Amino acid sequence: MTLNFEKEVNAVFSFDEQALAEEVVSFAIEQEAFPYEAELCLTLTDNLGIQEINRTYRGLDQPTDVLSFPLLSYPKAGDFSKLEDSYGDNFNPDTGEIMLGDIVISTERLKEQAVQYGHSEKREYAFLIVHSMLHLFGYDHMEKDEADQMEAKQNEILEKMKIYRS
Repeated sequence: MTLNFEKEVNAVFSFDEQALAEEVVSFAIEQEAFPYEAELCLTLTDNLGIQEINRTYRGLDQPTDVLSFPLLSYPKAGDFSKLEDSYGDNFNPDTGEIMLGDIVISTERLKEQAVQYGHSEKREYAFLIVHSMLHLFGYDHMEKDEADQMEAKQNEILEKMKIYRS
């Protein structure tokens, strides 16, 4: 697994952001039984940076906590059976890894939400990564049943990693 990690801001955390991101991404890949070696990008930015990306790509002129940009689509969420047939061009020729997509996190929103929800910054960071990984695997939360499924998967992954709310 390759995680291309970029930190555009000087946010300070009590944990190693890149190491935790690699751990969470690897665990999510394993839990979803993703059948290929994967490559993705994770960028840490601030509210202004994520607002600009949100405006450019989603037409929403406001900051948000996290954005996910999947490079693959699936017959249904978590169904990886057709990837090799449909996405031969999405395999990095140098590494053989399939390119999943990009995750962008606002460190400012992350810190605000950790306080708002009463848990650690580490937990909020891990949650945002898990949430985005599930989007990269085709999950969504637009409909109630989708949201329930995605929330259950998020909680299961974080529980198994022993990353709790408090």
